[in-house]
Amino acid sequence: MINRKIILLILGVLLLIESFFLFLSAMVSLLYESTDFRAFIISSLIALTTGAVTFYFNKNAVRDFGKREGFLIVSLVWVVFSLFGCLPFVLSGEIPSFTNAFFETMSGFTTTGATIVSDIEGLPHGILFWRSITQWLGGMGIIVLSLAILPFLGIGGMQLFSAEVPGLSPDKLHPKIKETAKRLWGLYTLFTIIEIILLYIGGMSLFDAVNHSFTTMSTGGYSTKQASIAAFSPFIHYVIIAFMFIAGTNFTLGYFALLGKFDKVWKNEEFRYYLGFTTVFALIITAGLVITNHTENIEEAFRIALFQVVSILTTTGYATSDYLLWAPFLTFLIFALMFFGGSAGSTSGGVKIVRIVLIIKNSYYEFKRLMHPKAVLPVRLNRKIIAEKIVLNILAFMVIYFIVFIFGVAAMSMLGLDFETAMGSVIASLSNVGPGIGRVGPVYDYAFLPDTGKWILSFLMLLGRLELFTVLAIFTPVFWRK
Repeated sequence: MINRKIILLILGVLLLIESFFLFLSAMVSLLYESTDFRAFIISSLIALTTGAVTFYFNKNAVRDFGKREGFLIVSLVWVVFSLFGCLPFVLSGEIPSFTNAFFETMSGFTTTGATIVSDIEGLPHGILFWRSITQWLGGMGIIVLSLAILPFLGIGGMQLFSAEVPGLSPDKLHPKIKETAKRLWGLYTLFTIIEIILLYIGGMSLFDAVNHSFTTMSTGGYSTKQASIAAFSPFIHYVIIAFMFIAGTNFTLGYFALLGKFDKVWKNEEFRYYLGFTTVFALIITAGLVITNHTENIEEAFRIALFQVVSILTTTGYATSDYLLWAPFLTFLIFALMFFGGSAGSTSGGVKIVRIVLIIKNSYYEFKRLMHPKAVLPVRLNRKIIAEKIVLNILAFMVIYFIVFIFGVAAMSMLGLDFETAMGSVIASLSNVGPGIGRVGPVYDYAFLPDTGKWILSFLMLLGRLELFTVLAIFTPVFWRK
């Protein structure tokens, strides 16, 4: 029997958290004398009242739940947060359409970065800050935040943690989930503050530095500028490249690096592949940009290539160049990178490097097994044998991922989109990248899509952020059996 009261209790508490950040956005609006102050105050009060009432009527719930409750809570909280989070857009009149407002908010919380806004710099400060906050909260995870600050959620917290945190198996920095969550958020906040300082030193205004740090560390990609990062200096480009790369790295390795344990970072096989993919693709695209005369300046070519590779590989989605204007082969490489994603345990989306590495290794060993059928050839990662059930889980994930991609492209094509735009919008949403190819490239937006298409893509964003199984499990008959 599903414990519905504990689900409602936790959703109520999380709404109280969201109301605080809505209120914080109202204070930013007040500071800058923006026109959206009233919209944020009303939205905050609605979230606060709903959360308080829900909490009050379920406060005596049995503080116990299993995997099913965990899956439901984690899936529902992203939808609930988006429903309440879109209120400021609607009430302020900046995004009057509920569908558009929900799309923008879901894109924010899932750190996708796909936007329907055609004039970003025309938005008031409060709305811009709220867009960035949604990505920052969604980057490390709403549930992880709640586990860090709400002690009573430590009961059964592993079910929530496992359902939300990306990766094959969540890395714990401490035996207690609450302490792990605190350290993850502490590290996340520290990196964010360091980036704010560097961007401010580099010439950004404090407001822009805060917003871009929020959306860099979350690998979200929302910018306060219509031209995205192209509006800033090369120094800013390199700072953001560095922090996008950090955000796409397993945060456990970031923790070890801060402790000075760099040997643990370098010995991590996934990190070496992540660094290798970044380097190889950046060099290939640099050479391509120079050869095709996109730019004669080698440093500029390298900076553009490295920025775009890291941005797409980590699924951040920032842009300093329109890669659709590059040679077709280079654009194809960018499209291929949209499937990759960063490391497991990072804030990036996509398939994740570790899965790609294990698939390649298992495929290679299959050839060897054909030649030596009696040989025992287990797949290894970091010199440890990977259990067969994990390899099967990865294979299942990859199959489902591409099935969802194919059905998504078919659905968007049926709505009248050309094939290139259909593919671009689906992979950009499913991998939480933001910009795609076709009419949803880096200099375009998603406003032209029909409402049905926006709801389909919103669902794909949620699927991608929670890595398929958490959400899809809810739609299986076995999930609801007693």
